[in-house]
Amino acid sequence: MASKRMTPVLKWAGGKTQLIEPIMSKIPKYYNNYFEPFIGGGAILFAVSPQNAYINDTNEQLINLYIQLKNSPDIVTATVDELDKVECNKEQYCCIRERYNEKILTHKLDAECAALMIWINKHCFNGLYRVNGKGLFNVPYNNRIGGKSIDRDNINAISAYLRNSDIKISCLDFEEICENVCADDFVYFDSPYIPISETADFTSYTKDSFTFNDHKRLSKLFKRLDKLGARVMLSNNDVPLIYDFYEGYNIQKLDVKRMINRNAAKRTGKEVLITNY
Repeated sequence: MASKRMTPVLKWAGGKTQLIEPIMSKIPKYYNNYFEPFIGGGAILFAVSPQNAYINDTNEQLINLYIQLKNSPDIVTATVDELDKVECNKEQYCCIRERYNEKILTHKLDAECAALMIWINKHCFNGLYRVNGKGLFNVPYNNRIGGKSIDRDNINAISAYLRNSDIKISCLDFEEICENVCADDFVYFDSPYIPISETADFTSYTKDSFTFNDHKRLSKLFKRLDKLGARVMLSNNDVPLIYDFYEGYNIQKLDVKRMINRNAAKRTGKEVLITNY
């Protein structure tokens, strides 16, 4: 276990910081390997701090962030500190965003790319991560002028944890990473959520988005892993479709705050926690 409590480096839509307690209370006490196919901000990973884990996401910039935090934390923090030295305005933000998008276009996954991602996350509207059809980050400026964008002690704690534990980091489809799951492993799925309304768009954390058919694939995978003998937990919105997909499993309702929603009136809601045990 890490000596310092680790916290997410990024503000991430659907992040589980506020739900750590109810989720932790449902995680099995004993299991072999820990799997998180949609790692996101990593709040649950950092809270559990498993010694043997597979973490994954299809967002290659996000996965690069974890790789760079593991291997090059000093370069990441120094780069963010340099960016923080310049007072920010809309022009500066757009310049940094363009620099970040050049990294995306050229697939240059390095420590600077990770640092740009952290800085932009602190200066973009509502900390939202959204890309267009070309995969380019397109969230506008949040009018934040200054302030520190990084906690060096937290970065060092995360880096030490990732280096000193057996944490396998990958950028694969969720079904592919789960080919490694065996009986008595624990899998936590925190995929992009099913929209609350029928007219809402499915989330676009990557240029390929996460579709209705992906949710169907996920529900089928949940059932396969259940038959395999793995312990499986899944988070999602409390919507009728969930009860169709996961009929017969344990479903717990949770009250949540959704601070990323631009409509303040819609910043509360209900989610569900589904387990096969």
